[in-house]
Amino acid sequence: MRRPIVFAALALVAGLVGFQVSAKDEMKDSKYAPDDPSLSVATFAGGCFWCVEASFEELPGVVEAVSGYSGGDEVDPTYKQVSSGRTGHTEAVQVYYDPKVITYEGLLQRLWRTMDPTDANGQFVDRGQQYRPAIFYHNAEEKRIAEASKAALAASGRYDKPVVIEIVPFESFYNAEAYHQDYYLTNPVRYKVYTFNSGRYQFVDKIWGEDRNIDYSQFRPGAMGSDMSKQAAEPQSYRKPSKEELKATLTPLQYRVTQEDGTEKPFNNEYWDEKRPGIYVDVVSGEPLFSSADKYKSGTGWPSFVRPISPDVVVEKEDRSLFGVRIEIRSALADSHLGHVFNDGPPPTGLRYCMNSAALRFIPKSEMAEAGYGEYLDRATSPIS
Repeated sequence: MRRPIVFAALALVAGLVGFQVSAKDEMKDSKYAPDDPSLSVATFAGGCFWCVEASFEELPGVVEAVSGYSGGDEVDPTYKQVSSGRTGHTEAVQVYYDPKVITYEGLLQRLWRTMDPTDANGQFVDRGQQYRPAIFYHNAEEKRIAEASKAALAASGRYDKPVVIEIVPFESFYNAEAYHQDYYLTNPVRYKVYTFNSGRYQFVDKIWGEDRNIDYSQFRPGAMGSDMSKQAAEPQSYRKPSKEELKATLTPLQYRVTQEDGTEKPFNNEYWDEKRPGIYVDVVSGEPLFSSADKYKSGTGWPSFVRPISPDVVVEKEDRSLFGVRIEIRSALADSHLGHVFNDGPPPTGLRYCMNSAALRFIPKSEMAEAGYGEYLDRATSPIS
């Protein structure tokens, strides 16, 4: 790593659910990997591997993190070759973890709180493709989870720039030299000076604030929040998570709408113009709320339905927050604010359930059975208009 500014300072100071892949095949390639085939493996890049390794080794369920190189064509490259920027490799870390303790989504939440996903040309003081961030997925399920987590991060509004971290298939990983392994433990003074001067954790603190430190037990397999895209598969998961879990898993807009009775902008939300057949569920709990068969284009800029999928899935409440009286609609189980109902809809009900996209999660008909909503397939037809 070319870190002239950092090492100048050093001289002054020393004179900072899904489906898991087994680690069995990965371990034979790494002499630093733990000898436990029950562990799973994940591969991430977030700039300086000293920092990424240190961050993941603090995480519950992570047994070992190994620094190395990935993403290029050079076989068994040296640090000198990689740092030249000509091998195509980037500094990366392989994370060996117990899938019974933490999910892949939990690992991603730690990654987001470790680096800058908006910078594809390096990380902090380290510039060049050899420090580019990346998620190297080992299977289709990791890809799905990574893309969903990235999309949620992009929609959260935390960053002023687009989230551009690449999500690419894993091909190879080569161990970094021995002196790079556990650098934060073997060279604590140099490590602390480097991390302070790099600006990494100042950036993380600015972006995440109090949300930097979260309870990762919520990402234990089976826990609410461990993979929100699959919660709905089990009826018993139709419950409202804790406030802490919601803040960790919902975007700021989703939290504001569902928990603080907010309203999103018309014509600038995810489902106002959604025309595919499927089902709409509570983004908080996964409980089914509306069917595409009852959706119509109201011209208001919000997703609109003539009725809920069943009368008992929503609750009506009087709302006097603005001039006059409106009828608020909330989900029956999670008590999420969804929107309002009005008497200006089309036949057959004459009602317009005007909902916020941020309160909903759409499941296409082709995915409903796998997600646990097979009983509603006959209702998942094309929208009214």
